[in-house]
Amino acid sequence: MALVIDGLGFGVFGVFPIRSLSAGHGVPVVLGFPTYGGGPFEAYGIPTTIPLVVLFLVVCVGQIVAGSMVWRGRRAGAILALLLLPAAAVFWWGFALPLGPVLGVLWAVLIVLGRPALRSSSQPAVGP
Repeated sequence: MALVIDGLGFGVFGVFPIRSLSAGHGVPVVLGFPTYGGGPFEAYGIPTTIPLVVLFLVVCVGQIVAGSMVWRGRRAGAILALLLLPAAAVFWWGFALPLGPVLGVLWAVLIVLGRPALRSSSQPAVGP
Protein backbone atom coordinates (compact mmCIF):
# COMPACT_ATOMS: atom_id res chain seq x y z
CA MET A 1 0.00 0.00 0.00
CA ALA A 2 2.92 2.36 0.71
CA LEU A 3 3.99 1.95 -2.94
CA VAL A 4 0.59 3.07 -4.20
CA ILE A 5 0.45 5.98 -1.75
CA ASP A 6 3.93 7.05 -2.83
CA GLY A 7 3.14 6.80 -6.54
CA LEU A 8 -0.26 8.49 -6.28
CA GLY A 9 0.86 11.17 -3.85
CA PHE A 10 3.78 12.34 -5.93
CA GLY A 11 2.19 11.51 -9.28
CA VAL A 12 -0.91 13.64 -8.76
CA PHE A 13 1.23 16.69 -8.07
CA GLY A 14 3.23 16.00 -11.25
CA VAL A 15 0.31 17.17 -13.37
CA PHE A 16 0.51 20.75 -12.09
CA PRO A 17 4.07 21.55 -13.20
CA ILE A 18 3.56 19.82 -16.55
CA ARG A 19 0.53 22.00 -17.28
CA SER A 20 2.22 25.15 -15.98
CA LEU A 21 5.49 24.57 -17.84
CA SER A 22 3.67 23.69 -21.07
CA ALA A 23 1.78 27.00 -20.82
CA GLY A 24 5.10 28.86 -20.55
CA HIS A 25 4.84 29.58 -16.85
CA GLY A 26 7.24 28.50 -14.15
CA VAL A 27 6.83 25.78 -11.61
CA PRO A 28 3.59 26.32 -9.66
CA VAL A 29 3.43 26.56 -5.89
CA VAL A 30 0.99 24.19 -4.15
CA LEU A 31 0.36 24.48 -0.41
CA GLY A 32 3.30 26.88 -0.16
CA PHE A 33 5.82 24.57 -1.83
CA PRO A 34 7.08 24.59 -5.42
CA THR A 35 5.91 21.48 -7.24
CA TYR A 36 9.11 19.82 -8.33
CA GLY A 37 11.30 22.88 -8.49
CA GLY A 38 13.86 24.67 -6.38
CA GLY A 39 15.63 21.54 -5.14
CA PRO A 40 19.13 20.16 -5.67
CA PHE A 41 18.45 19.51 -9.37
CA GLU A 42 18.23 23.26 -9.95
CA ALA A 43 21.17 23.91 -7.61
CA TYR A 44 23.26 21.68 -9.91
CA GLY A 45 22.00 23.38 -13.08
CA ILE A 46 19.26 20.90 -14.01
CA PRO A 47 16.13 23.00 -14.52
CA THR A 48 12.67 21.58 -13.97
CA THR A 49 11.45 20.76 -17.47
CA ILE A 50 8.46 18.92 -18.87
CA PRO A 51 10.53 15.82 -19.81
CA LEU A 52 12.05 15.68 -16.32
CA VAL A 53 8.66 15.83 -14.61
CA VAL A 54 7.15 13.36 -17.11
CA LEU A 55 9.98 10.93 -16.35
CA PHE A 56 9.22 11.24 -12.63
CA LEU A 57 5.53 10.70 -13.41
CA VAL A 58 6.45 7.49 -15.28
CA VAL A 59 8.33 6.30 -12.18
CA CYS A 60 5.26 7.12 -10.06
CA VAL A 61 2.96 5.17 -12.39
CA GLY A 62 5.43 2.28 -12.22
CA GLN A 63 5.18 2.37 -8.42
CA ILE A 64 1.40 2.21 -8.62
CA VAL A 65 1.57 -0.77 -10.98
CA ALA A 66 4.16 -2.48 -8.79
CA GLY A 67 2.09 -1.77 -5.68
CA SER A 68 -1.02 -3.33 -7.18
CA MET A 69 1.00 -6.39 -8.23
CA VAL A 70 2.51 -6.74 -4.74
CA TRP A 71 -0.96 -6.35 -3.22
CA ARG A 72 -2.01 -9.38 -5.29
CA GLY A 73 1.04 -11.28 -4.07
CA ARG A 74 3.01 -11.16 -7.32
CA ARG A 75 6.78 -11.48 -7.02
CA ALA A 76 7.22 -9.54 -10.28
CA GLY A 77 5.64 -6.51 -8.57
CA ALA A 78 8.17 -6.70 -5.76
CA ILE A 79 11.03 -6.93 -8.26
CA LEU A 80 9.64 -3.97 -10.22
CA ALA A 81 9.28 -1.95 -7.02
CA LEU A 82 12.85 -2.63 -5.97
CA LEU A 83 14.11 -1.78 -9.47
CA LEU A 84 12.22 1.53 -9.35
CA LEU A 85 13.64 2.45 -5.94
CA PRO A 86 16.93 3.98 -7.21
CA ALA A 87 15.15 6.01 -9.90
CA ALA A 88 12.60 7.27 -7.38
CA ALA A 89 15.40 8.10 -4.93
CA VAL A 90 17.11 10.29 -7.52
CA PHE A 91 13.91 12.29 -7.98
CA TRP A 92 13.20 12.49 -4.24
CA TRP A 93 16.67 13.97 -3.78
CA GLY A 94 16.60 16.19 -6.87
CA PHE A 95 13.20 17.68 -6.14
CA ALA A 96 13.86 17.82 -2.36
CA LEU A 97 10.92 15.59 -1.44
CA PRO A 98 11.48 14.65 2.22
CA LEU A 99 8.60 12.15 2.45
CA GLY A 100 9.86 10.12 -0.50
CA PRO A 101 12.74 8.41 1.32
CA VAL A 102 10.51 7.68 4.33
CA LEU A 103 7.92 5.95 2.15
CA GLY A 104 10.63 4.30 0.06
CA VAL A 105 12.31 2.74 3.07
CA LEU A 106 8.91 1.66 4.37
CA TRP A 107 7.82 -0.10 1.21
CA ALA A 108 11.25 -1.64 0.58
CA VAL A 109 11.35 -3.10 4.11
CA LEU A 110 7.78 -4.37 3.82
CA ILE A 111 8.60 -6.05 0.50
CA VAL A 112 11.70 -7.73 1.90
CA LEU A 113 9.84 -8.88 5.02
CA GLY A 114 6.91 -10.17 2.96
CA ARG A 115 9.10 -11.87 0.36
CA PRO A 116 8.20 -15.47 1.34
CA ALA A 117 4.52 -14.70 0.83
CA LEU A 118 5.08 -13.49 -2.74
CA ARG A 119 4.43 -16.10 -5.38
CA SER A 120 5.94 -16.33 -8.81
CA SER A 121 3.98 -14.55 -11.55
CA SER A 122 3.63 -17.88 -13.38
CA GLN A 123 1.93 -19.63 -10.46
CA PRO A 124 -1.85 -19.52 -10.42
CA ALA A 125 -3.53 -17.67 -7.59
CA VAL A 126 -5.01 -19.84 -4.86
CA GLY A 127 -8.40 -18.94 -3.48
CA PRO A 128 -11.03 -16.46 -4.62
